[in-house]
Amino acid sequence: MAEFEPGRFDCLITDVSMPGRSGLELQERLRELGSSMPVIFITADTSPAIEARALRGGAYACLTKPVNDEVLFHLLQNAMNCAGRSRRNDRRDPPSDD
Repeated sequence: MAEFEPGRFDCLITDVSMPGRSGLELQERLRELGSSMPVIFITADTSPAIEARALRGGAYACLTKPVNDEVLFHLLQNAMNCAGRSRRNDRRDPPSDD
């Protein structure tokens, strides 16, 4: 969170379990700050409740360790493409009533 600035990062890849703040808490805090940055979770926890919480919170994906590099790379590319389209749409002027 110390490095977070809106628009500075395109995607967050985080573990669910971390010292201090969990990845789920981190995602919640980012959403409270208005961030729509895609979040990809990686976890060793196979609990369906963890995945459901992450996805309900707006996670782009939730992967279980060990993670296949190709799958992660593909998800990262897709998440960044979606984020890029969203940023471009946000910058467009709203339609006029002319």
